[in-house]
Amino acid sequence: MSAKELYQQYVTAMRKIADIKYSIALLGWDQECYQPKKGAEFRAQQIGTLSGMAHDLFVDDKLGEILSQLKSSNDLSELQKRNVEETFKDYTREKKYPTSFVEKIAQVTSQTYQAWLKAREQNDFKVYSPMLETMIDMKREEAEILGYENHPYNALLDLYEPGAKTDELDVLFKEVRSNLVDFVKEIAAKPQVRTDFLKRNYPYQPQWDFGIDMLKQMGYDFDAGRQDVSPHPFTTNFSMQDVRVTTRVNENDFSTMLWSCIHEGGHALYEQGLLVENYGLPLGEAVSLGIHESQSRLWENLVGRGFGYWKGNFRNLKTVFPEQLKDVSDNEFYKGINKVQPSFIRVEADELTYHFHIMVRFEIEKGLMDKSIQVKDLSEIWNARYKEYLNVDVPSANKGVLQDIHWSHGSIGYFPTYSLGSFYAVQFFNQATKEIAGLNEQIEKGELLQLREWLREKIHVHGRRFTARELCERITGEPLNFKYFMQYARKKYEGIYGM
Repeated sequence: MSAKELYQQYVTAMRKIADIKYSIALLGWDQECYQPKKGAEFRAQQIGTLSGMAHDLFVDDKLGEILSQLKSSNDLSELQKRNVEETFKDYTREKKYPTSFVEKIAQVTSQTYQAWLKAREQNDFKVYSPMLETMIDMKREEAEILGYENHPYNALLDLYEPGAKTDELDVLFKEVRSNLVDFVKEIAAKPQVRTDFLKRNYPYQPQWDFGIDMLKQMGYDFDAGRQDVSPHPFTTNFSMQDVRVTTRVNENDFSTMLWSCIHEGGHALYEQGLLVENYGLPLGEAVSLGIHESQSRLWENLVGRGFGYWKGNFRNLKTVFPEQLKDVSDNEFYKGINKVQPSFIRVEADELTYHFHIMVRFEIEKGLMDKSIQVKDLSEIWNARYKEYLNVDVPSANKGVLQDIHWSHGSIGYFPTYSLGSFYAVQFFNQATKEIAGLNEQIEKGELLQLREWLREKIHVHGRRFTARELCERITGEPLNFKYFMQYARKKYEGIYGM
């Protein structure tokens, strides 16, 4: 059989598996947006069954034989070879999982998510902790199945940020502590900016409509997606041509909806920018969650929280909410949305103290994996870390350990990618301003499509062709460098706070 025929067999097999996986994703989207409460039990069963089917197809010996033959072939293009190499790596890892484990963890994930929802309704961590303990036991088991060097957390971290290591993150967060902590203290010594206007009453529908307009301005394709409401905003996709976002709306806090829309829109643009011909293949997938997060944080912080963005959009916002903003200037609005102040909720944190939230989760996850931290002690440990790092007293479980959906999904190792993404975002945007003539002026006019196309060309279309490190070096000429974030932070916030 020719390499061409063999490669086509590989593509057909991968797309069949993708069909099942995206069907699972569709069930998950419905579970978080529309599923009635009584549907939870069978939904967990359905997701478990389909997960087992996808796993069995992927670890089938026949696919392994095809991959082995293709790996030794000299008749593939460079991109075809890359697809095969990445799939073989995934195959080797997935082959380690017993089907029984895959089916069980899929069911446990659905059950843990339902327990999380119920615990949030009752504002009681104890309602959640038994299922969370089961989930953590399974993640420890997963780390052993996968194997690791030095720390079990490395096995799970690699699922989200391939190649990243726990000890490297320790060094990165040490830089965060040594640079950001003192800078935030300097800011705290200055008079605080005004934010009262953000907490006025903003009716639901005009908020929703404004968020839709912001997504359209970014270039989000509503013919290939939609927005809905969920308890925790997220982005999901079932192909490059069906990428969906969710948001949440608080009529007494305008910023909740605004940042959810722009943040998730950034994620969605990445998924919509992947090449359709790579559906089901590694080159049709994001390279890492750190790079994925760089796209959402770039749009949210570098664009959406920038003064230029509001030089154009604030006039439109005042037209929608004339009473709420009648005594507010564009400069006051800009300063208000960039207020730096320690808080309880990660997704509502400013872009500086945000990384303290991530440090708390990173340290807890490491402890959960090496058993130095137990689930039963999470509330106490969480609250103590928040007091230490952010100097706040956590008032309730919902504003503390219950605020994130991630652990209910079993997403241990995910949180560090948020900080990595923020740091990548600054480095990428810094390069974009050098390569796109008049970018800042374009942003002021609400003309964002050239930036979207730059990101698409530099990042989106490549999928997993390059590693995160290689991609960063191709775009900026060097690996991830924290200094760019600190330079950006100092310039921006010294201006806002008159330092």
